[in-house]
Amino acid sequence: MSSNTFGEKFCYTTFGESHGKALGCIVDGVPAGLEIDEAFIQSEMDRRKPGKNRFETARKEGDEVQILSGVFEGKSTGTPIAMVIFNTNQKSRDYGSIKDLFRPGHADFTYFQKYGIRDYRGGGRSSARESAARVAAGAIAKLMIKQLGIELFSGVHAVADVEAKQSDFAYAKNSEICALDPAMEQQQKDRIMQAKEAHDSVGGVVKVKAAGMKAGLGEPMYRKLDGAIGEAMMGLNAVKAVEIGEGMHAARLQGSQNNDAMDKKGFKSNHSGGILGGISTGEDLEITVYFKPTPSIFQEQETLDTHGQEQLCELKGRHDPCVAIRGSVVCESMLAAILADMVLLNATAKMESLQKIYS
Repeated sequence: MSSNTFGEKFCYTTFGESHGKALGCIVDGVPAGLEIDEAFIQSEMDRRKPGKNRFETARKEGDEVQILSGVFEGKSTGTPIAMVIFNTNQKSRDYGSIKDLFRPGHADFTYFQKYGIRDYRGGGRSSARESAARVAAGAIAKLMIKQLGIELFSGVHAVADVEAKQSDFAYAKNSEICALDPAMEQQQKDRIMQAKEAHDSVGGVVKVKAAGMKAGLGEPMYRKLDGAIGEAMMGLNAVKAVEIGEGMHAARLQGSQNNDAMDKKGFKSNHSGGILGGISTGEDLEITVYFKPTPSIFQEQETLDTHGQEQLCELKGRHDPCVAIRGSVVCESMLAAILADMVLLNATAKMESLQKIYS
């Protein structure tokens, strides 16, 4: 499978670069007859699009999605759904002075070592702008799993060292910085602006939840649900760690503390984060994703050029001071695609399921 393609049954391939003509995706495996709500897809793009406020990059993109195929009279046809998002606000000239330099913290060096060539305009394919196509594909996945009663939520738990004390996902959806805790939002905003005014950046922590989960999703041994989540989230630019349920804290607990006891009503706790043995328990999925500080900062930094000579790098352009803010909806979209894939994989797990279809 191509390294630009996600999934086994619900699959999508993304294409395009940060400063190219367009980005987009081709989504395959969507069952015929799914109602494709284009207004919803656009609303998901609007959550991720840049330039909405002073806490994000100043680059303004409408991120308007055009569906090219796979939809007829408002419903999926069962054939590939192609979607395109045209770039309208590139400023490639901002990168002319660094076309031969490796920007510290970016993928410039590794892309050059792998391919011997790189698109220096905003990082090309390695830019986080590629995630716009993931959100478009994730919106299709959300429409699909919503039919099964599964809904997703996300928000920013921490900005640098300013952590939320509660998780209000409804509040996060309308917050300028997707903050989960109204009481900590202003402090988190202040922390972002302090970094921005110092020509620096900060990292952040995102919480993602799936409610209305069904038990039985996940494919042992080599397509476990938690393994798929880890791979997908770690595949996002700037993500450096992922936790499920208690995560790292579980290493400090005893088994008697970490086990989720059961009674006739179900699980009495959810330390597992909704996954046991790589398969969903039916409890909420609870995921924590850690983003590093945006590597694009406006301070002079030491680096090398493509000829191996030491140079000083000073960036121009428009960049997010905290990439976790817009990253939260991308995490949500990736989880949607994972669950859509797992739902389709699980459809053939039992003979009785096949018999219902063909009887």
